[in-house]
Amino acid sequence: MSASNATGRRSQIELQVALPEQLALFCELERDPDTAPYVLPTTLEQHRRAFAREEIIYLSIYDRGELGGFFILALDSDERSVEFRRIVVADKGRGTGRRAINTMETYCRDRLQRSRIWLDVFDFNERGRQVYSRLGYQLFDQRTYQGKQLLYYQKELETRSSARA
Repeated sequence: MSASNATGRRSQIELQVALPEQLALFCELERDPDTAPYVLPTTLEQHRRAFAREEIIYLSIYDRGELGGFFILALDSDERSVEFRRIVVADKGRGTGRRAINTMETYCRDRLQRSRIWLDVFDFNERGRQVYSRLGYQLFDQRTYQGKQLLYYQKELETRSSARA
């Protein structure tokens, strides 16, 4: 699955269902000093257990053909929502994450048949909060987690029929 930019040219972001052998690389990406403060630490064994669960979806992000990150999504039992649990990209500040999120939203709508995505982000993650806000995610709740402020955002996805109207 690829994304298109505003001019219709391919942005060259592709998502593929992740492979179990990629989990060790995902752990390495999470330990990057520019990523680690923003994600809860996850061991390889924890990733393996989550990967095996039917409601958890790991997607590999390919940028111009190179593995450049991953998503973790969780299907909510309401059958309309997806929890956007994690995105990690290797090259930050180049728009890769934003383009990958756009592609992931299409994946959720078209492949998973879901109409709502929600996520949580620590309040000190300015980059993440800015990206989510720019992409149309709206704050709907706040809680404290391990002494840190956690913000909850959601986005209702346009269905194909409403996009054509």
